[in-house]
Amino acid sequence: MAETTARPVTPMTAAAEPALPPTLRRNAPLVPTDSAASRSLAAVIAILTFLAALCAGAAEIAATSASQWQGAVSREVTIQVRPGPGRDLDADIARADTIAKAEPGIAGTRVFSKAEAERLLEPWLGSGLDLSDLPVPRLITLRLSDSQAADLKQLRARLTEALPGVASLDDHALWLQRLSTMANTFVGVGVGIVALVLIATGLAVAFATRGAMAGNKEVVEVLHFVGADDDFIARAFQRRFFGLGLRGGAIGAACAIAAFVLAGLLAGAWRSGPAGEEIEALFGSFHVGWRGYASVMLIGVIASLVTGVVSRLTVRRFLA
Repeated sequence: MAETTARPVTPMTAAAEPALPPTLRRNAPLVPTDSAASRSLAAVIAILTFLAALCAGAAEIAATSASQWQGAVSREVTIQVRPGPGRDLDADIARADTIAKAEPGIAGTRVFSKAEAERLLEPWLGSGLDLSDLPVPRLITLRLSDSQAADLKQLRARLTEALPGVASLDDHALWLQRLSTMANTFVGVGVGIVALVLIATGLAVAFATRGAMAGNKEVVEVLHFVGADDDFIARAFQRRFFGLGLRGGAIGAACAIAAFVLAGLLAGAWRSGPAGEEIEALFGSFHVGWRGYASVMLIGVIASLVTGVVSRLTVRRFLA
């Protein structure tokens, strides 16, 4: 039998051997983060985070403004003195004012003149009307003391006893309740919108993860062949998608903070005019506050966490 000898490998022989397939010499990460699909997903997460942060900031502004309104209204009560046949309206107003000043816990009173009372009706009746023949009630506003609580029940009883059917006390409790309900409803709607946006973020990440899994199916099969378990593959996808979510969440939160800062500056510039006064009366100083900015940053963090968790769950379900 002829003896077989090993043929030495020459440079020409090595060059003639076929090169290894690219899939076996993979230097890129398992889930590329710099592809067009990854950049698109980061942009979608940034946009959804921006919208969720706007809703959270708007809810914070509404809650703060409602709290300011409630604080301002709760520190005042109103006495309404109605004109009656055969009664001296000015004397009744003076007597009601005297009773209110004598009550402990009342820091001060202010009697509205007839012209001021008629001017309060202009938003409903219009201007330029002659209301001299109409029995327009007169108002007395009472400013409550911060150091001593006023007994409004006792004050109401004294007014009813001294001026029956003429004077009535309004503590604005019904209006405050409606204002609180409106503010809570607005905040609840804002929280619901934020939740829906985060759910939409999770769905977008799930679709993107399944697409990435389908595009890397051969690589996943090779990893399984060499002994990699599902946890290893799921962690790889989770790290990549968590990075995308963190990038998109940071961009969206930063844009939302910039939008609120710009809106505050514009509101401050418009505050000198009539439109600015209306905006300030409706929205306050348009200041989000530290709670609003903290909620915006928290939404960015939650968006990145949702991205990582959803990607891991999607990968595990896909592999199962």
